[in-house]
Amino acid sequence: MKKPIILTVDDDPQVLAAIRNDLRAHYRDDYRIMATTSANEALEAVVSLKNKGEEVSLFLSDQRMPDMRGVDFLEQAMVSFPQAKRILLTAYSDTDAAIKAINEVQLDYYLLKPWNPPEEKLYPIIDDVLQDWLANYTPPFTGLRIVGYPFSPKIHYIKDFLAGNMFPYQFLNVENETTAKELVESNELTDKDLPAVFFENGDVLKNPEITAVAKKLGLNVKAKEELYDVIIVGAGPAGLAAAVYGGSEGLKTLLIDRKAPGGQAGTSSRIENYLGFPNGLSGSDLARRAITQATRFGIEFLSPMGVKGIEVKDSYKIIKLSDGNEVKSKSVVIATGVDYRKLTNTGMEKLSGAGVYYGAATTEAHTCKDGNVYIVGGGNSAGQGAMYLSKFAKKVNIVIRSESLAATMSSYLIDQINNTENIELIPFTEIIEAKGDKKLQYVVLRNNQTETEEEKDARAIFIFIGAKPYTEWTGDNFIKDDKGFLLTGRAITDHKLSKQFWKKDQPPYLLETSVAGVFAAGDVRNGAMNRVASAVGEGAISISLVHKYLSEN
Repeated sequence: MKKPIILTVDDDPQVLAAIRNDLRAHYRDDYRIMATTSANEALEAVVSLKNKGEEVSLFLSDQRMPDMRGVDFLEQAMVSFPQAKRILLTAYSDTDAAIKAINEVQLDYYLLKPWNPPEEKLYPIIDDVLQDWLANYTPPFTGLRIVGYPFSPKIHYIKDFLAGNMFPYQFLNVENETTAKELVESNELTDKDLPAVFFENGDVLKNPEITAVAKKLGLNVKAKEELYDVIIVGAGPAGLAAAVYGGSEGLKTLLIDRKAPGGQAGTSSRIENYLGFPNGLSGSDLARRAITQATRFGIEFLSPMGVKGIEVKDSYKIIKLSDGNEVKSKSVVIATGVDYRKLTNTGMEKLSGAGVYYGAATTEAHTCKDGNVYIVGGGNSAGQGAMYLSKFAKKVNIVIRSESLAATMSSYLIDQINNTENIELIPFTEIIEAKGDKKLQYVVLRNNQTETEEEKDARAIFIFIGAKPYTEWTGDNFIKDDKGFLLTGRAITDHKLSKQFWKKDQPPYLLETSVAGVFAAGDVRNGAMNRVASAVGEGAISISLVHKYLSEN
């Protein structure tokens, strides 16, 4: 834990050296001592310390300084650290000014120069004010901090990105949190600058794009090599498994993801049927373990980076990236998975990220505290989300069009839901409208049996419906089914357009697409099982098939 700071300012170098030495002799074990001869320099340091998440316990300032009166310095320093104690160093002739300052800046004490011996005239006074400060001191959070308004779409995307990439952060609500208001005021931020992201070194990004945050955090957003053995697009369970096996087997491997490792599985609060984890594990924990394992084997991870196209030139595959760059590979594994289908009902798009969320139960759970939450969908992801949210929300309502969850959800989840008092299943129903000004406030429910409508207050809607494959970027060079899933293996040779797409004499490998050397694994593939374990298995198999392809080409 960082030590609280005692900051002293005096324009006389000899006096400053004396007070600094005395402070260090007595307080250095518990406090960090900072000293400067310039009040303006001290004010700059105060803002920087606030941005870094440091804490100032005591300001000790001379009254007569050429650039600023000590009282004026203390008044400005209070903006960033209003709880810090304030002591004025004065000569005997400045006693009247010091007494007046008690009212101006709520001065805690004034010390007369000289203060010898410090054991009698300095330490007892400072001990007393520091004890008073410690009584109300709570150590500050020292990691990433996001300052802004709740129910902001951009705040949601930044939080989701940080959580997905396993960066701890703290969200500070500028509406009602003192620290947020202090950061805004000390950095002279306006509403246009929010959200603002504060880093541990004191740097601030105002209203940033995700790529700017990623670069600042040291994430890799530019490929290092000109040619790879295999490029894996998508870092869900299938892509992560392919990366682990590609790296461990010596292939020059590049893994690309538009957001964060884990995919949809990464947002699951609890996966309880994954082999080898009898107590279950979170999707984020699985993703963290897998990306650590893959990078240990030397793979390169490019994130956040979208892919907007693929082109085949000779036997090389060229991946076109969303930043305009290209990367080249001998083979490709497409593991982009699926997106939750968007609800187009009234108000849903307008309030997306401001109370309407797709997946993302874990990142927004705290905003649901003591509120009514609605989950749309009846699959395992919806059930896992409901169980997690039930720890925070007053009530969790699962809205489904069918009669029950039996056909779409694992029985262990259904049992857990039935035994949780604040979860209610609402069958034969859909949400036809989301209402609210700048954030979700109400939902309109329609019972499809009785054809009745009802308006209910709502803090959030979490949508877990449909399975739309993320394959638009692949263009027209691939055979897909009518829903956009990639066909592989025998499904290609059985397709009516097989001869038009597949030009090789030998049939495609098990997971090979209609483009030779390009494989598909996991939920993006037609016929996939939609289970984490099967996706991991397909990711591992895809690398075995990549080896065969490379040996023959």
